[in-house]
Amino acid sequence: MTEASLPRAGTGADADDREQAIAAIFHEQHTPLVRLAALLGADDPEDIVAEAFYQLFRRWRRLRDPESAVAYLRSVVCNLTRMRIRHLQVARRHVARSKTDPTTRGAAPDDGGLREDQRELLDALIELPARQREALVLRYWLDLREAEIATAMSISAGAVKSHTSRGTAALTRILRRRQDESASGSEVSPRLDPPGGADQYIDPQAAPVPVSVARRAEGR
Repeated sequence: MTEASLPRAGTGADADDREQAIAAIFHEQHTPLVRLAALLGADDPEDIVAEAFYQLFRRWRRLRDPESAVAYLRSVVCNLTRMRIRHLQVARRHVARSKTDPTTRGAAPDDGGLREDQRELLDALIELPARQREALVLRYWLDLREAEIATAMSISAGAVKSHTSRGTAALTRILRRRQDESASGSEVSPRLDPPGGADQYIDPQAAPVPVSVARRAEGR
């Protein structure tokens, strides 16, 4: 079942219709949404997506147009991830680092076949402010249009342009700094990263290299 075939609001669709429609969306969108949450910096992307689908189930009949269900899910994933990262940042400030610290990173993740430039790009992406990271991920990984990004982030199209532009510039600075540090043998500062590593959710062929991100953003 595709979005176009979802039962429309106001047609009296019963519980079976709702469950079948959501099951179809889950089948098509679960993996992309988990990938989105991981790229945005969530340490628990699968839990976040599960919560998003629960919210969709509860609000199904209140959707003015059920064809917007996927856009709604993206928006919830962005909001929940932003809240989760904020919680982790507060925990970092108030909990001493130890084996019991909930924000302590786990064992080094398996790179899953990612190229070095892709790994560096994901590492740098985590350092961006949440809104800039969301704009870049939605634009370059999900390949969404400006209007779709605005809906997912609950902001204006103008704000999307601003976050994308600033995010691209900041990402370029981070990558250059990391290259300079690597060349000089300096230690790179720690980052806020999911314990399992975002790369476990990413198709190794899907992540663009830094130069392509910068060029595409500059051309918008």
